[in-house]
Amino acid sequence: MTTTDHDDHSTDPAPPTGAFSVILDADEAVEARLAEIPGDELVFVATSDIAAVTKGRAMRAADFSPRTSIGWVPANLGIGSLGHIVEGIPFGSSGDLRMRPDLSSLTRVPAIGDAPAVTIAFADIVETDGRPWTADPRGFLRRTIDDLEREFGIHVNAAFEHEFTALGEDAATHPFSLRAHRALGGLGAEAMDVLDRMGAEPECWLPEYGRHQYELTVRPAPALHAADRAILVRDTVRAVFDANGRRVTFSPVVEPGAGGTGVHVHFGLHAADGSTLVYDASRPGRISELAGRFAAGIVRHSPAMALLFAPLVISYDRLAPHNWSTARAFLGLQNREALLRITPTNELDGRDPAPQLHFEFRGGDIGANPWLLLGSVLRAGLEGLRAGLEPAEVIEGELDLEGRHRDLAALPASLDDAIDRFEGDETVRSWFSPEFAQTLIAIKRDESARLRGSSVAEQCRAYADIY
Repeated sequence: MTTTDHDDHSTDPAPPTGAFSVILDADEAVEARLAEIPGDELVFVATSDIAAVTKGRAMRAADFSPRTSIGWVPANLGIGSLGHIVEGIPFGSSGDLRMRPDLSSLTRVPAIGDAPAVTIAFADIVETDGRPWTADPRGFLRRTIDDLEREFGIHVNAAFEHEFTALGEDAATHPFSLRAHRALGGLGAEAMDVLDRMGAEPECWLPEYGRHQYELTVRPAPALHAADRAILVRDTVRAVFDANGRRVTFSPVVEPGAGGTGVHVHFGLHAADGSTLVYDASRPGRISELAGRFAAGIVRHSPAMALLFAPLVISYDRLAPHNWSTARAFLGLQNREALLRITPTNELDGRDPAPQLHFEFRGGDIGANPWLLLGSVLRAGLEGLRAGLEPAEVIEGELDLEGRHRDLAALPASLDDAIDRFEGDETVRSWFSPEFAQTLIAIKRDESARLRGSSVAEQCRAYADIY
């Protein structure tokens, strides 16, 4: 459950500072950035797969250049959350790809404990002749961003909020308390410091409602870099815990009956000049007609795209009514059980609400690849604009599922249900290449089958170890 909201800087259209401000077009700037990396350190050329696990290959920084690419294998996409290549994917032992680093993503992670400093370079996966690989998760988000800009002139800033649970902690805590904050000693400060030195712009660290649950937020960034940043946050928090001999999990449910742990995505829509496309004080929820149509696309397509934002067996133990999560697809005004929430604005001391107003998508969890999570949300919004949907109804107050809100579309109730919804929805499936869709379905059917005989407690333990 999220209890903090970004302030009036949350949809600031200005480019972010730090590692993400590298100008890709300027060879001199790239060379200068590379020159900052000691030659004996490693550059990890990274991707994130359907299982939302960061993978890749490393090389010496002295050997890395703007023309660097590294080999990759199509079948790697078929490695599921449980760590094996599943049957039924369209990729076999043949075929080759290249990982081409996006130099604007270069981020030097300082030494954490005994782990040496390393530079991360997120890669676009391409064919050996340079053509985009149609099953590349990062390429999916990149294409969606390009389509939004080309068709509607929309630019997106976004920020991911991550919740996680400290494992093996026995001390009593109280939700949101100073005592809970201090229970981790200096881990929060260390994680924030490392992220700050990386240029990831951390905003807030807080104890959450769940037992030994915490949340970390960062400042917004242009959409592609925001998703890259989400991957860095996950891996950095884990590294800080590991370096201090502690355990952490981002798993959506850590034990049966426990409160859920989500990944919430804040995003705003902007024109090329940085002005907001969301705010209209004359309309319900102060949401513009364009933003309302965008929201309608997300509400309409979310049941079929749940496989992308809630892709684990236990995801559906979190997506339940009265769990400060969501089980229905609707646009809510400041409602933390809405799938898509209109966030509050800070109007203290005369602050302008217009640049602040934005959406928060609350359905995601750690099993969702950030490129696929944000890409599917934006792609659904794009569908709403293309179809000219009526602006989504803004629902205020608590849900009345026995009465006036009984007809709100329900999200899938299980992973198997989510697979069937995705497979049966031609529109959502068409966002992806047939090879990607086939691989996604095969991975998740395998995962569901392997965990079907396990108790919920066993499923929680399995995912806690993975995530």
